[in-house]
Amino acid sequence: MKQFEVFVANKPGEVARLAEVLAKNAVNIRGISTDLGAGRGVIRIITDDEASTRRVLKGSAEEFVEREVMIVSLSDKPGELAKLTKKLSKSGINIESLFLLGPRAPSVEVAISVDERERAQNLLLK
Repeated sequence: MKQFEVFVANKPGEVARLAEVLAKNAVNIRGISTDLGAGRGVIRIITDDEASTRRVLKGSAEEFVEREVMIVSLSDKPGELAKLTKKLSKSGINIESLFLLGPRAPSVEVAISVDERERAQNLLLK
């Protein structure tokens, strides 16, 4: 699965603008996170249609990069995210981005990008 990292100005309305562009093109956002601190802002999104997302972002002249992410289902209870991240850490795998996609009862889905994707997949599928 792909995560799109869209680079935006750090000013009011950028999240709304991007959400509206995607909505007008019937692209459903499954997960979103922002880092709009000082300097250049980044909006990270995962959608239900990667091809349409790519087309819409290119068509609206957005500056973006794509990053592979793994979708991991965790039990929706305290400590599950801690177990996952500790397992990666102990193996020397660095987490580059992580955010919750939302519940899929009785679990919750997490999107995670790491520096060693293949090793992480092997580790987490055990």
